[in-house]
Amino acid sequence: MRRHKYQYGQDPSQWGELFLPEARPGHQLRGVVVVIHGGYWRSHYGAELGEPLAKDLAAHGMAAWNLEYRRAGNGGGWPHTFEDVLAGIDKLRDVAAAHSLELGPVVALGHSAGGHLAAWAAGRSKLEQLGMPDADRQVKRKENGDAVLLTGVVSQSGLLNLAEAEKLDLSSGAVSNLLGGSSSKYPVRHKYADPMSTIPLDLPVFAVHALADGDVPLSQSEAYAAAGRPPRAPQLVKVPGDHFSLIDPKSAAYKKCRELVQGLMA
Repeated sequence: MRRHKYQYGQDPSQWGELFLPEARPGHQLRGVVVVIHGGYWRSHYGAELGEPLAKDLAAHGMAAWNLEYRRAGNGGGWPHTFEDVLAGIDKLRDVAAAHSLELGPVVALGHSAGGHLAAWAAGRSKLEQLGMPDADRQVKRKENGDAVLLTGVVSQSGLLNLAEAEKLDLSSGAVSNLLGGSSSKYPVRHKYADPMSTIPLDLPVFAVHALADGDVPLSQSEAYAAAGRPPRAPQLVKVPGDHFSLIDPKSAAYKKCRELVQGLMA
């Protein structure tokens, strides 16, 4: 396995690490899995949570991009966390070229808050339609051919319904902490950041949720899946285990996620 770290900005948290499987003669790798870690968007959780997943994906023949980003508490939150996720995904165009990697499908595997960011990034083509209040700065994003669009998402107990997560006060106000205030203060900002706002999507999304998850309620994935409509409605997938089983490469919950990623990469 080969590892290559790249900065996509000047901040110490603006980086990604590419994990590549052992090269096979005459075989060109195609596609990348973007691993987006969770931690309720807070700075004391970092990309070390995604590293075991990236290693496992590479061990199973897939290129994996373990993405770090600014979180609330270290320069992130609104709008920087969102800018970083898009910029980090866009960086893949340069990274792929540097390693003669055919970009092909770009699938996001996101856990918890990372599941939110993965599903949110999947809807980037619709963000312009949501509008922004005059007091807010537009999230910077590329509007040209340099943008790298996701082709599929596997959310692992993702926070996919921000409005409900705020009402439930999940992780002691994590949503308001991310967005710099409540939805009553910044209603358009909250709508813009909520993956529910861009359904339906024109790409496959699997909302995987652990049945014994005590950190993110199953209702988060249920609501997101229920809001879709055919032919691209998100699919709810229930797996055994708790919140962290989803990021344990030895668990059945994680292996189901890997299986779904492999299908999206095919």
